[in-house]
Amino acid sequence: MKRDTFQNIQLNKKKSVSGLPSSVISHRSSVTGFPSPVFRLLSLVFFLHAFFSFAQVKSTVDSTSIKIGAQITYHIQVETDSTNLVVFPEGQTFSPLEMIDSYDVDTLKNKDKFNLIKKYGLTQFDSGKYTIPRQKILIGDKTFFTDSVQVEVHNVVVDTTKGLYDIKPIIAVEKSSSNWWQYVLITLLILGLVGFLLYWFIWRQKPLTEEEKIALLPPYDRAKLALKALDESQYLEHENLKDYYSDLTFIIRKYLDEKVYDRALESTTDELINHLNLLKEGNQVDLSLDDIKKIESILKRADLVKFAKSAPDIELAKLDRNTIDVEIDQVKEALPEPTEEEKLLDEKYRLEQERKKQRKKVWLTVGISVFLLLATLTGFSLKYGFGYVKDTIFGHDSKELLEGEWVTSQYGIPPITISTPQVLKRTTPELPAEMAQNMKITQFSYGSLLQKFQITVATTKLINQGQGQGQEQSEHKIDIQQVLDSSLKNFESTGAQNIITKKEKFVTPNGAEGMKVFGSMDLPIPNTEHFEKGKYVMLGFASENVVQQIIIFHDDDDVYAEQMVERILNSVELKEAEK
Repeated sequence: MKRDTFQNIQLNKKKSVSGLPSSVISHRSSVTGFPSPVFRLLSLVFFLHAFFSFAQVKSTVDSTSIKIGAQITYHIQVETDSTNLVVFPEGQTFSPLEMIDSYDVDTLKNKDKFNLIKKYGLTQFDSGKYTIPRQKILIGDKTFFTDSVQVEVHNVVVDTTKGLYDIKPIIAVEKSSSNWWQYVLITLLILGLVGFLLYWFIWRQKPLTEEEKIALLPPYDRAKLALKALDESQYLEHENLKDYYSDLTFIIRKYLDEKVYDRALESTTDELINHLNLLKEGNQVDLSLDDIKKIESILKRADLVKFAKSAPDIELAKLDRNTIDVEIDQVKEALPEPTEEEKLLDEKYRLEQERKKQRKKVWLTVGISVFLLLATLTGFSLKYGFGYVKDTIFGHDSKELLEGEWVTSQYGIPPITISTPQVLKRTTPELPAEMAQNMKITQFSYGSLLQKFQITVATTKLINQGQGQGQEQSEHKIDIQQVLDSSLKNFESTGAQNIITKKEKFVTPNGAEGMKVFGSMDLPIPNTEHFEKGKYVMLGFASENVVQQIIIFHDDDDVYAEQMVERILNSVELKEAEK
């Protein structure tokens, strides 16, 4: 429904003075004292012109008989002087007809007067005889009224002999675009960044360092490589025999630990030699006694260097290095070839190590992901509250209504402008026959008490049965408090108990005054003996023969419904009835 605005027509053209020579005007300005006879005559002309100026107002309609939903064009014609300010009717002043359009003012000049023509498009969606009330027009400082007009609205006759057609299907309307894609894009970017970091630091096959490459070599190759590294050191150039012998004995002990005796690193020299002799006697290692004695001699010399500060000759140290090199070869040759079963065990061990490494990566990835998820949820919970985060993840009906796309529309005549989470649908309340003769109710609603959220907008027009044609309706003094109390009784009829009521004055954002009744009640749960607490808000506005109501009900502990109620109440606007 299109809302109208005041059509303020200001004709700023000044009334010209014709037929008077310039000498007459200049004569007045040149004379002092009393006005000249010419000036007196001029003043009299202006006085008579202002006294006898007039305005005429006419109103017509292009048809007095229409079908339901058809349009009537209502004309208001004003003939007036150019200096007068003209204010035409505004808003829904044509009730019981509904104004659907207001056209611009057409201006015609007729000699020294102007004809202003204002058109309105009117309609009605219920059959019957209606009277378009007199319309008030302000011209200058005077008020004029048009005549009332009788209009008849007929039903549309349906020819059932030609057959009936199926109801047209509902046409889907695309919603306006929103910023949801931005949130999706940000979420994908964050997930992509986290995934990249996990891949880069955990799952990526990193290039091996030099130490990792050496660690992957067999024990024999690592021992030989360690001897080569010892040759490249500068221990002997600096006569650092302690560190030299420490590294040399570690190489032979490490090799024996991995291939012969798994406690070679932690055993003393005597313990290690004794164990090698036992292995030889048990034919587990084919190592000669001479080789064992050479190893024992070097290990004991190293003990003297490390613990007794002995200082053997540099050449002897080089000789010991070569002896260890040879003994490593001897130990390798003395070891038996691994059997197929040992090779299989080694392969199983290697695979098990790979699986352990893989499981470690999986657990590390899961742990980091869970930590980031919990940290995110904790952060949002601290900022917005745990309930809001929970409802965002698992969903909440009221939250979806609150954050959805709201609709601002007008309902009833005179219109009530209100913003709601969903479009209100017209409902037809059942009235007793005697009440239906005295009032007409237009009602729009959404939801129900069972859904724990309901909003209803109702306009009730009182009908004066004694009204005749051409007569204005008599004024009914409406007690809005009594009307709201009657609405509370409707809650009682549904089984509500413990109704708590508070009252206060309510003023809409555009200045319309009414009454607000609000509070709580206990409503029965269907098919049970239990009750649940709910809250309600009722707004009531009364004007001449018209009562406008807004009723909202919601669950007591629904925080999102509380926010919806506040938003709805802040959006209510209605035109205050003219006095």
